Amino acid sequence: MRQLTVPNQAIVDAELLDPGAILLSPGGHFTYRVIGACCRLFDRSELPWPCCRIQWRSKEPSWRRIGKRFVPDLATKSFASYAVEILDHDASPAPVIVTLYWMPLSPQVRSWWYRRYVPTRSEQRSPA
Repeated sequence: MRQLTVPNQAIVDAELLDPGAILLSPGGHFTYRVIGACCRLFDRSELPWPCCRIQWRSKEPSWRRIGKRFVPDLATKSFASYAVEILDHDASPAPVIVTLYWMPLSPQVRSWWYRRYVPTRSEQRSPA
């Protein structure tokens, strides 16, 4: 089993943006205020019908999909996603999720950012 290296918290804090930070889009058209870092999930129920899977070797109807509904988005594996608000005067006040594809994460932080959380036995036994 491969051992995951957890980076020092100072390395993670230095690479991720702080809440309240002001950010410009690459083209300079938008200005964002960072609310916080978040995980971008892919909703499998939004896949068009029918979807194709290798296990079935055929077309599978959406109501017969096997597995979790929400899965981490593989396209954002190497990049941080943030909940932001757009500061332009015409923008709606609703928060938006932005993935910073122009700012790749370092390999250390990437392994920390995108990993599967497996609860320990004591966490599984504790009453909810």
